[in-house]
Amino acid sequence: MKLLLASQSPRRKELLSSLGFEFEVVKTDCEEILPDHIKIEEAAAYLSQLKADTFRSLIDDEVLLTSDTVVAIDDQILGKPADEADARKMLRQLSGKTHQVYTGITVKTADRSITETDVADVTFDEITDEEIGYYIQGYKPFDKAGSYGIQEWLGMAKITSMTGSFYTIMGLPTHLVYKILREI
Repeated sequence: MKLLLASQSPRRKELLSSLGFEFEVVKTDCEEILPDHIKIEEAAAYLSQLKADTFRSLIDDEVLLTSDTVVAIDDQILGKPADEADARKMLRQLSGKTHQVYTGITVKTADRSITETDVADVTFDEITDEEIGYYIQGYKPFDKAGSYGIQEWLGMAKITSMTGSFYTIMGLPTHLVYKILREI
């Protein structure tokens, strides 16, 4: 079996490697645009499946893994911030509240495709504008849904509780990946 990881995320690469899998990193070429009326809880799976569907045809011994993470609060999806002002806005929205992190994965072979989603609830303490500025300047969270990484300073200093998998919040529900890859 040749495992292909369609992700440029250093976090996903690290997690998949830590699970003990050898893999090759590949690129998918698709616009990650959600349909207008998609349910929030279906968005991450939709994007993950979209990435898998736009990848080239697989040969018999190849297995493709795609993933996508969305952060949601107050019936709104927070994607990756466009710039510093957008990151500040998102972090102010998350401050002092509980939000959801959905990570969808798709495992695809030449003859089958499995897509699953995991969700976790995350609660932040109040985050001051000074702390937001410190975090953005020091950690540049522009490649992260919701403008933060749980494994970074903001996660360590400001998350007061979470329900669900830490790794789902980090961007790859390792327990689902392991289960599905073992089945295949």
